[in-house]
Amino acid sequence: MVEPMSSPNGPAVLAVYLIAFLQGLTLVSFPASSAVLKQMHGFSDAQYGAIFLPQVALAILGAVAGGTLARRLGLQPLLWLAAAGNGLSQLALAASLWVMPALAFPTILVGTALLGWSFGLGGAPLNSYPPRFFPRRAPAAVVALHTLLGLGLMVGPLLADGFDRAGWWIGFPLSLLGLSVFLALVAATVRLPQAAESDSAHRVDTNPPLSSGPFWTLAAIAVLYAFAEGTFSNWAVIYLREAKALPAGVAALALSVFWGAMVAGRSLVALLVIRIAPLTIWLALPVLMIAAFLLLPAASTPALGLGLFALAGLACSAFFPLTITLASERFPEHVAWVSSMLIAALMAGVGLGSFVIGSSRDWLSLEQLYPLSAVYPIAVIGLALWLVGSRRRLVTEARV
Repeated sequence: MVEPMSSPNGPAVLAVYLIAFLQGLTLVSFPASSAVLKQMHGFSDAQYGAIFLPQVALAILGAVAGGTLARRLGLQPLLWLAAAGNGLSQLALAASLWVMPALAFPTILVGTALLGWSFGLGGAPLNSYPPRFFPRRAPAAVVALHTLLGLGLMVGPLLADGFDRAGWWIGFPLSLLGLSVFLALVAATVRLPQAAESDSAHRVDTNPPLSSGPFWTLAAIAVLYAFAEGTFSNWAVIYLREAKALPAGVAALALSVFWGAMVAGRSLVALLVIRIAPLTIWLALPVLMIAAFLLLPAASTPALGLGLFALAGLACSAFFPLTITLASERFPEHVAWVSSMLIAALMAGVGLGSFVIGSSRDWLSLEQLYPLSAVYPIAVIGLALWLVGSRRRLVTEARV
């Protein structure tokens, strides 16, 4: 447990929230550069899908290591290390243009590995600091952080497309590299909340709920949700350009619209949770995901393409932040560990889902794969209902 700040330190708050924004920019940097990577390096669909596998593995390792390092080093070193790692991932993305053709693919793999490590490592500080800055508005503080992360995901494709149109694509990763270096330095020097002296460091998070059925159910929900989000986001540009023959600008805009709708949806949910139970919203969002998957094959015009990816973004919007919120309520003594592991599960789902889609392209088109992907949110609804039922049974037994 970390002691809340008596009055939020402006530079510290700004550093944490801007690193969340940076995280969004870097997370979308590789998908936003998908067309460039395929044209510049000649990557196949299977190769493109495979570049996210190191991201999966290192995100899990980063999340697991983050739990241990947070206890030994504190959260602040993890924060600036995450920012620095994001910068290194962008250096690798830019360097793929400078190395020999045979080394381009390995260089991209190094970049996604660094991105996964940084995302996993940064999960604990990014989700732990906001409630300690604003303890009376903790849910809104966490949603606001994820909204900024989503804003980065929305802005990233527009930046990539802008640099590409200007004939200087490499300026995109180099700009993110510069921002990462700056924020890493800020995060290393500002005053952030420290562990309270009364904190029982040996009690908190030393016995994570590894044997808990509800925890693994939440982890499975996070993976399945990530399959859905990754299918929407990682393949949006390729789907609209290649399968639907829409202009490159429309395809890039559709990805930004997806993330923009996600940001708008999170902002809306931050208001709705005041009047509507978070659990109700959490259960309703997968229904919208199913609708988006089933309707996407009809995206034959720019308006339909943009509209349906907006629906997909709205459907995905607050689902993962609400998952973390519900998990934190279920395991209040293991918030940092549980949030880190759910982030690892998210990255695992995004990366594995993208790899499965890439490997399936030999016998299934994206027009066929999108409707089939509705199985992900359907499974999420089933697991979520089981989780809600198990919770109610426990409450009933406790009352008896």
